[in-house]
Amino acid sequence: MLFNFPKVSPLGYHLQEKLNVEEGRFIRHSFPDGETYLRIESDVKGREVLINATLCHPNPWILDLFFLADTLRTLEAKSITLIAPYLSYMRQDKVFQEGEALTSKTFSHLLSTYFDALLTVDPHLHRYHCLSEIYTIPTTVLQAASLISKWVHENIENPFLVGPDEESRQWVQEIARDLPFIVLQKERSSQGHVAITWPFFEGAEGKTPVFIDDIISSGGTMLLAVNQAKALGLKPPVIVAIHPIFANDSYEKLQATGVLKIVTCNSIPHPSNGIDLTSLIVSALRT
Repeated sequence: MLFNFPKVSPLGYHLQEKLNVEEGRFIRHSFPDGETYLRIESDVKGREVLINATLCHPNPWILDLFFLADTLRTLEAKSITLIAPYLSYMRQDKVFQEGEALTSKTFSHLLSTYFDALLTVDPHLHRYHCLSEIYTIPTTVLQAASLISKWVHENIENPFLVGPDEESRQWVQEIARDLPFIVLQKERSSQGHVAITWPFFEGAEGKTPVFIDDIISSGGTMLLAVNQAKALGLKPPVIVAIHPIFANDSYEKLQATGVLKIVTCNSIPHPSNGIDLTSLIVSALRT
């Protein structure tokens, strides 16, 4: 049985169709005082339950997700697995100043309390080497590299890949396969200013630069890199990202630079979605 929460997404619809599972039904609304009413209508006793909930901008409804999981447990669901194509609270992975909350660890404790297992796609593992460092439940981490590589090979003529910073190297290397690639060097000053340095590279004439990153949130680094590519006289680039947060007007700003195309995976619903994760997730759930 599959619950899509807080509402059905295109990815959730495809997952239900390909898995051929029953749709979990529930009622959820807010009382006048802002508190949540939630009632599960499906019979879940003894059933293996999946909840598809991409955790982008989770704060307004994350408590309701815990209400759902806890109620499923009360109704004696056999197991409760969270499918979180995008896993939030992974970038706050270090205490820089005394008194800061290490929210990645707190969030992992909450999810580990309410769920039996977690499946996600390309979480932002920077200072953590694996999710088991902070999660106490079984976790399955899927990589979208094969799907992105296939898309690039099939849709971009004569590409060369560009990672906007060192953190992107792991994805760029995996996606590139037989394609040429470079990784830019990013430095952030104590005042928060970002500077990007391009390494020496040859053979880019006539090739289409394809910028690859896992997450585009504020888009500041990507915007700077794209403008530098333009100044270097490169062809209009393609931007590919796994998780399209695109905070505020970052998507519109990137479009305004004259990029050839912006394509993302559908881990988060967005107009730029062009790479479907359904097959990746379904395959993992069936193994």
